[in-house]
Amino acid sequence: MIRLENVSLRYQDGPDVLQDISLELEEGSFHFLSGPSGAGKTSLLRLIFLAHRPSAGRVFLLDKDVSRMKRKQLALMRRQLGVVFQDFRLIDHLSVYENVTLPLRIAGVREANYRANAIELLEWVGLGHQLKAHPATLSGGEQQRAAIARSVITRPQIIIADEPTGNVDPDMGVRLIRLFNELNKMGTTLLIATHDAQLWQHFPHPRLHLENHHISMFGAEVAQ
Repeated sequence: MIRLENVSLRYQDGPDVLQDISLELEEGSFHFLSGPSGAGKTSLLRLIFLAHRPSAGRVFLLDKDVSRMKRKQLALMRRQLGVVFQDFRLIDHLSVYENVTLPLRIAGVREANYRANAIELLEWVGLGHQLKAHPATLSGGEQQRAAIARSVITRPQIIIADEPTGNVDPDMGVRLIRLFNELNKMGTTLLIATHDAQLWQHFPHPRLHLENHHISMFGAEVAQ
């Protein structure tokens, strides 16, 4: 489902941010991604969600070599991904409801077919009372929750999240990971970068640890 083969990444003429990274995440798996600041976690995620091409090596998503895809093919592939960015990327002139349901409208889904589910999702993430609010009126944690709701609204095959609980309190953080768990049970593959050790201790998913250009894996599944 997600496979990197000897991948390196550098920005312009700088040093390698990632160097000779290989990993394979099976379809329907759930992994956390940890590592010290500056280790390259965000860069690794950006490679996987097709924001950058590798300087060397190959990236495969859904059994397709995306590192060699043309721009139009990449755009189609991105529709199968749900991404939670650290900077949220909400659209200022749209309401919370409109931001969250935007991927469905772009896909041409009729509102009658998604409105009830969208409202239920917003209630789950604690934004049921903010349907008509605009991003500028929300707290950072509320913007984070709206961004997460938008990333999962289409039930994508792969969800990639960069510190999705970084701006919410611990109880809401656990609630959001439970939402990701439910999607995982339906077959969605998840990769979630987090500094929060309590999350990977609370939820028994394997953890990838990136440090010094090397990835290690921890968790119960490693021994199986």
